[in-house]
Amino acid sequence: SDHMENIYGYLMKYTNLVTGWQYRFFVLNNDAGLLEYFVNEQSRHLKPRGTLQLAGAVISPSDEDSHTFTVNAASGEQYKLRAIDAKERQHWVSRLQICTQHHTEAIGKNNPPLKSRSFSLASQGSANSPGVQRRPSQNAVSFFSVGHHRLPTGKRVPIMQPDHLVDVREMLSQAEGQQRDLIRSIECLPASGHLTSLDQDLLMLKATSMATMNCLNDCFHILQLQHASQQKGSLPAGTTISWLEPKISLSNHFKNGAAQNFPAEINKPASVREEQSAAEPCQLTREPEEINPDEELEDICDDKEDDLGAVEEQRSVILHLLSQLKLGMDLTRVVLPTFILEKRSLLEMYADFMSHPDLFIAITNGTTPEERMIRFVEYYLTSFHEGRKGAIAKKPYNPIIGETFHCSWRIPKSDVATDAGSNFSTHSPSEQVTLSKDLEGQTEMDYYTVKFVAEQVSHHPPVSGFYAECVERKMCVNAHVWTKSKFLGMSIGVTMVGEGLLSLLEHGEEYTFSLPCAYARSILTVPWVELGGKVNINCGKTGYSASVNFHTKPFYGGKLHRVTGEVKQNATNTVVCRVQGEWNSVLEFTYSNGETKCVDLTKLSVTRKRVRPLEKQGPFESRRLWQHVTESLRDGDIDKATEHKRALEERQRNEERLRAETETPWCTKYFLKE
Repeated sequence: SDHMENIYGYLMKYTNLVTGWQYRFFVLNNDAGLLEYFVNEQSRHLKPRGTLQLAGAVISPSDEDSHTFTVNAASGEQYKLRAIDAKERQHWVSRLQICTQHHTEAIGKNNPPLKSRSFSLASQGSANSPGVQRRPSQNAVSFFSVGHHRLPTGKRVPIMQPDHLVDVREMLSQAEGQQRDLIRSIECLPASGHLTSLDQDLLMLKATSMATMNCLNDCFHILQLQHASQQKGSLPAGTTISWLEPKISLSNHFKNGAAQNFPAEINKPASVREEQSAAEPCQLTREPEEINPDEELEDICDDKEDDLGAVEEQRSVILHLLSQLKLGMDLTRVVLPTFILEKRSLLEMYADFMSHPDLFIAITNGTTPEERMIRFVEYYLTSFHEGRKGAIAKKPYNPIIGETFHCSWRIPKSDVATDAGSNFSTHSPSEQVTLSKDLEGQTEMDYYTVKFVAEQVSHHPPVSGFYAECVERKMCVNAHVWTKSKFLGMSIGVTMVGEGLLSLLEHGEEYTFSLPCAYARSILTVPWVELGGKVNINCGKTGYSASVNFHTKPFYGGKLHRVTGEVKQNATNTVVCRVQGEWNSVLEFTYSNGETKCVDLTKLSVTRKRVRPLEKQGPFESRRLWQHVTESLRDGDIDKATEHKRALEERQRNEERLRAETETPWCTKYFLKE
């Protein structure tokens, strides 16, 4: 009863781009289930400026900041509100949610489900919805009749008997057939005209029907488990009842305007037939192979990802995909459209984080534990900007299980800092290319070699392992990363679960570190990447640690890509170095002696990695494995790239199915699981 009392107070309300945020006086009327607002407290006795019915509404704290939240009414109307602080937001959100739940449940009790009804998606929105304004004379119900079918007479029973599960399955099959017919009818509409296959309401209707079928299938699965438990007395050991992944393949609905019929086998390119013919159990040796560095050549591949054309052209595909996703949904098993891919595997992206190997090697040259920790932090912060190819947020290929990537770097010994002076090379990019070419004629003693190998060690969950070493300097780094991606509304978040370990054998030191989260923002306009979260770096032997904060941009004001951090001596809690700046631009380091150093990451020399030519790579090495997808993307042939990608993924699924049937465990090639 305490929580159902009326509350009131000032909140900021977002009106539009022109007016922006305005202070308004809000009143939560618990008895009526209404959220009302007035211009100010003095006008409270007048008619409210606006009213929202809370029954069936969704109250959502925003991920933009700790003050903002939204109230989404069942009518489609939305209030975007902001409290003065996080505590005030939580107060309003909790009271609104309690009131919403109370009135939603009351409606459910007082209004049993109708036996049969038809509905129009367009008519459910407010009078201001774009669909209603666009065609007032025609709504969805006049084109499609979507009804709730009555159960056949005699098949209604108060208790679900075992044989009735068969009837339910049959009804679900019929419903799935009707849903497919609906999708086909929409996709066969013309691409232009009065009513098109890209109509926003029809796209939403497709997504809603698909989500409904997925939900019904999940419920049927739970019924089956409950029936099995009743027969056996209890659920089998280890069995869990949980929501499943979507049963309907999303990839079949990416193309609007025509049904997605893949060509017959005989019409497929030879390379696709090759990929599919390899779907039999993989007979490749899982023994580690020694890569000959002399076979590696300086990489000349330079695929910048600055093309926005495909994103603009495929806007309807993105809208269609977004309409099928739920907030917080795990995207691991969601097949994303091919045009958003960048032309490299995730394993190669990890290698690109090592594009400043001179700074990596310089870590072990630090003369004191403090200096070595500071050098590691400096190297760590300079590694991310080169890992991104261009400003546009695109997604690297999801590695196939067993996929590997090998490369190396050669660094002139003269480029590696040996004292406490500047750790940063100052060669211009053009000078660096000349240096790299000159290396070909140098003897082995004139340069250090850093070798790198990465392997996809697990498919579900998707876990990658990568390892780099410099034998001459007796140092190596070993890491594993599980990429967990989630849908966050107008952005996608990727959590990098895992840990890295840097070993400096000369000093007997080990440094543990983690990786920040990554976010693809503004996925409907110009997608861009930002990093966020707190990262910790620790060395147990020396007692030094570092904490680095990657700051996401606040909703108003603030800088992009901001990073701050500090290095501490744990025993005395003394800060020995502070850093601030942008992880893709300029970093400023301030040391305990008062000295400062600025590093412009855009002017740092980049050492090109050395990679074996495709013809010398194994069939499961990244570039050879994805070569047909990459070539099609370079040619701008999205359909062909999709076909090659689909063949690779189908091969992976077939092999995984076979291993499950034969109970054959997967054997990794370079990494062992502890």
